Order: sequence, then structure tokens, then C-alpha cells
Amino acid sequence: MDYSDTDDSLRRRSRKIAILGESARRQFESPRERSYGFMGDMEEDIRLEATRSRLLNIFKKHGDLAERMSRDSDKTIYERLHKEFEAARASQTQEIYLEGEQWNDGLLATIRERVHMEVERKAMARDVGMLHSPHLQERITYRVGDKVICCLEGARIGILYETSYAGEPCDIYHLVLESKSFLEKMTVLEHTIPFFLPLTEAENDLLSSNAMKFIDYVGELLQAYVDRKEQVRLIKELYGNQIKELHCSMTYHLILFAIVDCGCQVMVKLKYADLVSVLPTNVSVVAWPIQIRRFSLNTSTMNILEGPTCLLYAEDALRTMSLPAAYAEIVLNLPQALREMHEESP
Repeated sequence: MDYSDTDDSLRRRSRKIAILGESARRQFESPRERSYGFMGDMEEDIRLEATRSRLLNIFKKHGDLAERMSRDSDKTIYERLHKEFEAARASQTQEIYLEGEQWNDGLLATIRERVHMEVERKAMARDVGMLHSPHLQERITYRVGDKVICCLEGARIGILYETSYAGEPCDIYHLVLESKSFLEKMTVLEHTIPFFLPLTEAENDLLSSNAMKFIDYVGELLQAYVDRKEQVRLIKELYGNQIKELHCSMTYHLILFAIVDCGCQVMVKLKYADLVSVLPTNVSVVAWPIQIRRFSLNTSTMNILEGPTCLLYAEDALRTMSLPAAYAEIVLNLPQALREMHEESP
């Protein structure tokens, strides 16, 4: 017997068994590996779907907000209330101007009483004597500063807010309060006040405890909003070619813009303490890069201050002046401020 042939045969058989064993091992292991890969893909798909869902939710909210801001229903409410207020003022028999302490809780109680008396008169319309009673037919409106208060049909009190800027009339807003009875608190029935102003919060905090304070606060809120909005509109109108990257919140209590036509870039950030403020409390004005040219008898060199430099005079102006006036002050004094930085730099 040839032992060399036997050895070769055994070696070939061992290699065959090893190959078959490796193949079998792969067949048993590969489902687990494929399963692991499949599960990994599933987890990735779940994460992507969650991200997609969040993005779609954001887009939906953005669309709803855009629709809310542009839909015709707000315009329809404004037109209807404007006509109703105009009719109430046209039918008035007297307009009383109130100053100082003449506008008080007692007067507001009188207005509520007149509203309920008018409702009772209409309920007793079959009584001819009551229908033509001169006292009950009297219609009075009250003017308190920029507010006009009148009695509307159906136990409602209307407040018309007239806003202005720099002595010029601006937007008009309406607020209707419902007064069901003296035993129940008044509630906001409808209005034309921008939805992003905190009217609901003011109603919850003030209307039930101090209706007069609520009415006054809403007037301050609207006037301050219009004031800030008009300031931004004016600087865009007057200095739009010098300003870029102008960003504002809807309430105009956060304002950010850059001034670029002045030899350097000036970044202005304004934040107002609250929504009834017309001057900012948190102000930041920085300039960069500032180019400083130095001259000698034979040479001229250019130095650049890389880091941002605070313009303190500009910040002071913005804290104490209206935005258009402060802007003019900043641009007017900027060359002098840059020269002073030139003298102070090493």
C-alpha cells in the first residue's frame, strides 16, 4: 500500500470537510448578520421618519400661521366692527371728553348700566312710553385720550383705539367687551388687535379685577407696538440703502440690523424690556473690521482692528432717542468715533 497516496487522500478530504464546514457556518451565521443589518436599516428608517414628521409639523404650523396672518376673516371682522362703531358714533347725542380722574371705575360702571338699560328698553319695546323715554334714548360716547368708549347693541361695550406716531394718525383697533350682568365679569367678545399681542393674558390678569386698568393697558400695548413699528418703517424709508440684514420680531420688541455704508460694518441689536416700551433697554452696537490709516512723511500704512469694537456713544443714543433720530446720530458721529479709535490705538 502506498502511504503517500493515502496521506494525499486524507489531506484532500480534510480540506473538503473544512470547506464544507466553513460553508455551513456561513449559512448559519449569515441570517443573523442579515437580520442585524435589516434591524439597523429599520432603526435608521424610524429615525428618518421621526425627523420627517417633525419637519412636516413645523411646516404645517408655519402654514397655519401664514394663513392666520393673511386670511380674509380678520379683514372682514375689521370692516364689520368699523361700520358698527361708526354707526354708534353717528347716532350719539353727546360726546364727553374725560381727563385725569374723570376716567374711573365709577364711570365704567355707569357705562355698563347704560348698556343694560338699553337691552331692557328693547325687551320692553311694546311699551310705547318706555320706547320714547328721552333718558333711555340718550346715546353718549366718551373720549379718554386716544380711546373712544361707546355702547353697542346687545349688552356690549366698544372701545376704539386710535394710535399715532409723531403726531400723525396711524392704525385703528377695536375691542368689544360683553357685559351680561353686573354679577358676572366682562369678557372680550371680539377685537381687531394683532393676534401676537398678549391680549388673552391681559384679560386673564386684569379684566376681572380692574376693567379700567385692562382698557388702559391695551391702549398702551397698541400705541407702543405702533410706535416701534413706525420707527422701523421710517429708518427703512430714509436709510434703506445703508441698512442690510434688518430683522424684527412680530411685536418689534427685538430688532437687529447692520449699517454697511460707513467704511466698516456696524451691527445694531435692540431689545425692549416689555411690550409697552418705546425705548430699548438692552442695546448692543459693535463695529468691525475698523480700518485705520496711518501717515508719515514717506509712508502710509493701514491697520485693521480685527475684533468687534463697541460704540458706546451709539448705544447711549439708542437708549435715549427714537430709532430714526439715534440712527442719524450714529452715522453723523461715526467718523469722529473712528478717528478717536485711531488716536487711542497703539
